[in-house]
Amino acid sequence: TGTAVMPVGRVTKEGANAGPRILEHLVDTVLYFESEAGSRYRIVRATKNRFGAVNELGFFAMTEGGLREIRNPSAIFLARAPEPAAGSIVTVTREGGRPLLIELQALVDRMRFGAPRRIAQGLDANRIAMLLAVLNRHAGVSLQEHDVFVNAVGGVQITETAWDLPVVLALASSLKDKALATSLISFGEVGLTGEVRPVAYGDERLKEAQKQGFKVALVPRENAPRKAIEGLHVVPVARVGEAVEAAFRQP
Repeated sequence: TGTAVMPVGRVTKEGANAGPRILEHLVDTVLYFESEAGSRYRIVRATKNRFGAVNELGFFAMTEGGLREIRNPSAIFLARAPEPAAGSIVTVTREGGRPLLIELQALVDRMRFGAPRRIAQGLDANRIAMLLAVLNRHAGVSLQEHDVFVNAVGGVQITETAWDLPVVLALASSLKDKALATSLISFGEVGLTGEVRPVAYGDERLKEAQKQGFKVALVPRENAPRKAIEGLHVVPVARVGEAVEAAFRQP
């Protein structure tokens, strides 16, 4: 009859649909409405779509007048301290089909007792441990006697590997107690042999960084744009040690 039908199902504490998952098989699209406890922001995420992509996200804020769309979600995660702080850097990740700027923070503190702690919020803790080994072996930055804490500001979960390079730079910044330039942005994957590997949609990430006012981008050599981006100085790097040195040379 051309009538739109929206079945609404209940979700258990484990995050699964209550009862059999027949409901998901019946419908064309499944949307999840997500939020962090105590946060005014909401994310609409598609997990099934028969007629389109499932990697699109919608960002909303709960206001006195109800839900309002956030047209520039990067602004949520860029409320940085007024003064430059050691261990802070901004990266460009991909949430859904759009580039999203997120601040990453790292804190390195000398271990007090027992085994060193590796705690990550919004990032993969196992990958953090891998990056620490790469830093020690290929950049001469040893954190074996330090506790390490890493956080993606805003409570967002980052599942891609483009955060490898900025986290490495943030860790080095915290250890040296030297702030990175606030106009610096970075992304890139780090390999076990110390190489900096390219990530997908490099040009889109750089253009979004330029649009948000960043002046310098530290990126993998293969992600350097063929055509210069006005107002954005791109610094291509191939190795982790080279990236750490280049980051602290930026004004």
